[in-house]
Amino acid sequence: MNKVIASIAVVAMAACSASVMAQSGTEYRSADGLLTIRSAGTGYTPSGPAPDFGQLDTNGNGSIDASEALGYKLLANDFRMADSNRDGRVSKREYERWSTMP
Repeated sequence: MNKVIASIAVVAMAACSASVMAQSGTEYRSADGLLTIRSAGTGYTPSGPAPDFGQLDTNGNGSIDASEALGYKLLANDFRMADSNRDGRVSKREYERWSTMP
């Protein structure tokens, strides 16, 4: 009987935790409805400043593509945001702008 009660308590706690997690986030209202944004982060904490552009531009063509971005996990995670003109590459100017964002 105690195992059944313990199992019910665990399920109830899990349900409450899921409910709290589902409620957290940033909400935006628009004419089209409600948008909730949740973020879990990358799980990566940098140990120093972003690497120099040249370290990531391994083929030396003047831009960082998605495969080169894998050399820096934070850039790989933010690649679409860093590629502000959506051409599939991060230029030196785009990289400098991205790496100095707060």
